[in-house]
Order: sequence, then structure tokens, then C-alpha cells
Amino acid sequence: MKALIVYAHPEPTSFNGALKDRAVACLERECHEVQVTDLYAENFDPRAGRHDFAEVCDAERFDYQVEQAHATEAASFAPDLAREHERLFWCDLLVVQYPMWWFGTPAILKGWVDRVLAYRRFYDLRHRYATGVLKGRRGILSVTTGGTPERFSEEGIFGEIDQYLRPMQFGMIEYLGMTALDPFVTYAASRVSREELTLQLDTWERRLLAIAAEIEANGAAAEAQPAASGAA
Repeated sequence: MKALIVYAHPEPTSFNGALKDRAVACLERECHEVQVTDLYAENFDPRAGRHDFAEVCDAERFDYQVEQAHATEAASFAPDLAREHERLFWCDLLVVQYPMWWFGTPAILKGWVDRVLAYRRFYDLRHRYATGVLKGRRGILSVTTGGTPERFSEEGIFGEIDQYLRPMQFGMIEYLGMTALDPFVTYAASRVSREELTLQLDTWERRLLAIAAEIEANGAAAEAQPAASGAA
């Protein structure tokens, strides 16, 4: 099984960092392949622009989707984007690890979505959801919050957490054709005891290994969906 972890936290010793490290350690221990996109460590630029392309389709007016479509045909994406494309087509499982900031993702992760998931390369009108380019793969969000489970409940002040995860769950993972697994949420990560966090790490490990075992039992997605495929 091949796993890609997209990790968005600026502090390596954070609990997000611990979740990422545990994921890498347990999967590699069981001889699964793992790649990590560490957005902060790699100094990923979240800003979309002409720098995303090695050549220009229209020098007079910048239309991002037009340039993305052209780069798909011409294989002219900037190196950082081409690398991420390869990683996505390589993996059977996408793990997105991030803290919930202001009820959403860190800006650097939103920038990864905007820049990497290019029009025609990963989606168009004919390729989304059930017909998505990454169909056969699985995706899971691993998210930490500052609020408690009670606050993220139907009766709580914030309401149920699913509404905040929907843009990534439905608008990214499912949109690309992947099977969206139930998210793994660590509530109030900065407030609970070290013992509770250790238990959460153990639960995360068991969850990941169960997912990996199921993927291997059902066959690798990459065998069913060649890396050369795309929306073009």
C-alpha cells in the first residue's frame, strides 16, 4: 500500500507532527510505502499565479483554468506542482493532516488544493465524483481542534464538525473520485492530558493499519488507475 501524507503544521513538535510521525512509523513498520508532503518544511508557496507554469498560453490575460488546461496538455507545470501530481497518482491512500484554524484549513493547505489540483489534470465536467480521476483511491482527513467534542455537537456552540470538514471531504476528496473515509478528529488537542494524547495516537495507528490492510486486500488503486491517467 502506498500512502501520501499532506501535512500542514509549522511546528514539528506539535500534536499534528506527532500524528504525522506515528502514521509514517506504523505504516513503514508494516512495509507500506509512504511519502510526505510537509508544506511548511518544503516552503510551499500557496499563491497561485503565472509562476505555476513553465510556459504561457495567453500572455495578455491570465486565466488560471486556461493555463492549467494548457499545462496539462503541454506537461508544463512548475516542478513543485509536477512533483505533487506524481505523488497523488502514485498513492493508494491520501492522508491530509492539519489543525482546524478559524473553522477551516491553514492557508498553506488551501493553497496546495488550489495550485495542485489543476483543471484538466485532476478534474473537468466529465471527471468528478463517481467519474473522478482519482477513483479507486481513498482519502482521510486527520484534524485537530481547539474546541471540545461538546462544543462541536448538535447542541454545542459551534454545531457539528462535519459542516467544517465538508469543503475538504466533499469538495476535494470526493470531488476527485476518491472514497472519503470517516475523518479522524482529535478534539481539544492542546487541553487534554499527555496520557489521552498517547491513547489517541494508538487509536490513529490502529485505524491506519486497518485501512492499509483493507486496501491491500482489495488490491492497490494504482493498478486499476494508471499514473498516466488524467482528466485531459
